[in-house]
Amino acid sequence: MNLIQPKQKDNDLLNDIKSFDDTNGFKVWWLAQSGFLIKWQGKTILFDPYLSDSLSKKYQNTDKPHVRISELVISPEVLDCIDIVTSSHNHTDHLDAETLIPILKNNPAIKFIIPEANRAFVADRVQCELDFPIGLNDGLSYEYLGFKITGIPAAHNEVERNERGECKYMGFVVQFGGFSVYHSGDTLWFDGLEEILKPFSLDIAFLPINGNKPERRVAGNLSAEEAAKLGLEIGAKLVIPHHYHLFEFNTENPQVFVEACLHYQTKYKVLEMGEGITIEMSNS
Repeated sequence: MNLIQPKQKDNDLLNDIKSFDDTNGFKVWWLAQSGFLIKWQGKTILFDPYLSDSLSKKYQNTDKPHVRISELVISPEVLDCIDIVTSSHNHTDHLDAETLIPILKNNPAIKFIIPEANRAFVADRVQCELDFPIGLNDGLSYEYLGFKITGIPAAHNEVERNERGECKYMGFVVQFGGFSVYHSGDTLWFDGLEEILKPFSLDIAFLPINGNKPERRVAGNLSAEEAAKLGLEIGAKLVIPHHYHLFEFNTENPQVFVEACLHYQTKYKVLEMGEGITIEMSNS
């Protein structure tokens, strides 16, 4: 099988990230699956990176093989310019030791944002001190280097909380320099989500499109149509889809999302893996 090729990868991608210095806006790159990197005024935040083949190896000889259909975009070992990294929940494509351990090692001042409910699990998986991650719950915020990161509940497949009422699955809204972006993590559309997000006046909403199909035997997400409709409902200036084109059994054709956006008149951009898009202040 021919793997889907990135728009740019490896050194070309790294050079693009490091050379971006637009002071009037920010740039975002899709690193495949749910991984996005934002650079603004020389500072970076990396959402939910999965940059390994750990799941393909884990499930290779099982009845649920995770067959990769796209080429790896970049090695995590070379990402030495990261200020903040997130993990929205404990599933490996959002909390991957083979990705996060080298990133944490090569960025000594990095801040690691997680759901507080997952602290012990996260520390064990990525082999860090228990008090190292920054734990958030829904409605709580953390500020660092001009980025204000606020926790948003996520339903995967439910809004699940621990005994202290802390969300196990989350999204994050990040506000910086007059901009506001929402990374959904993995989520379905639950009652009240749009009311939570509308006040943020989002410039970008990163939303999953792979859908919720029980026969896959994995937790589900927004469908392509739901993502297009939710983007409209929350007033996002731009919706960028994610969570597709990684594993053969759990993907979606982004053209379905495009057609839904055209139907709902939702503003959208489908990125190729490794591709970046610049958002200027005048568009926010």
